[in-house]
Amino acid sequence: MKKALITGITGQDGSYLAELLLEKGYEVYGLIRRTSTPIMVNIEHLKDKITLVSGDLTDLSSLVAIIKKIQPDEVYNLGAQSFVATSWEQSILTGQVTALGVTNILEALRMEKPDAKFYQASSSEMFGKVVEMPQKETTPFYPRSPYGVAKVYGHWITVNYRESFDMFACSGILFNHESPRRGIEFVTRKITDGVARIKHGLQKELRLGNLDAQRDWGFAKDYVECMWLMLQQEKADDYVIATGEMHSVREFCEIAFGHVGLNYEDYVVVDPKFFRAAEVDVLLGDASKAINKLGWNPRKTSFEQLVTMMVDNDMDLIRKQLK
Repeated sequence: MKKALITGITGQDGSYLAELLLEKGYEVYGLIRRTSTPIMVNIEHLKDKITLVSGDLTDLSSLVAIIKKIQPDEVYNLGAQSFVATSWEQSILTGQVTALGVTNILEALRMEKPDAKFYQASSSEMFGKVVEMPQKETTPFYPRSPYGVAKVYGHWITVNYRESFDMFACSGILFNHESPRRGIEFVTRKITDGVARIKHGLQKELRLGNLDAQRDWGFAKDYVECMWLMLQQEKADDYVIATGEMHSVREFCEIAFGHVGLNYEDYVVVDPKFFRAAEVDVLLGDASKAINKLGWNPRKTSFEQLVTMMVDNDMDLIRKQLK
């Protein structure tokens, strides 16, 4: 039985990946930071099927001890300070976790399990102020936030360990991917939660930033399959993971509100405080390499299906809360 360690297992990607690996017969371990009230909502249904271990990406000694004990066959590094807005407020922490944390886990693997296969969660935010459309593996990076900068470091240190120590270390450059398990602070979930609250009379408006920002949005459950496929190859490589379709925040609002019979223009208020310090206007990925080499299908779930799925989930959550 293969053993896999997932950092960031309590997030949307970590929980979907844990489900996938369990279905494939893996023994799954999840790294969590010891806190007084750990957020377990995404993995509550998995707690009896996985093993949670306490550690921290900023603490090399804890990672060394965990790798030495578990001896994982595969390690998926999904842990990060991943909210772009917060990266401006906590830029040092973002660098310590999202950048140097990658080095710590790679170093722990080099010391204790150098033959393990390693996946690094890179991000389309590394492209930032894009220099070509669409963005592919060879597109130069131009990050526009501390988060994007930290992800660039994590990406290149992964390449460096692969080339320097002959480790199976690869990166998936994932474009925006959402789900009902997305954190409430992210704009997509903020919209669908707002729709549900407005429909149920709990709030009267939804304040957002740049409605014209455009993103390549996919379904997180589809994307974790690609993470797994990367580690099943004979040779480690890096891949862009995207749908190849671009939609605006405005389109997201239109579909989300329309799904419950409302017009977004009656409720959405543009608030300058939600604009980024340095805007990323467009992101559009070219996943041709992943499609051709991994046999991955980027369009299992359409954009409209994704939006309505998230709205339905939040409508159900609000109904339960009201009861």
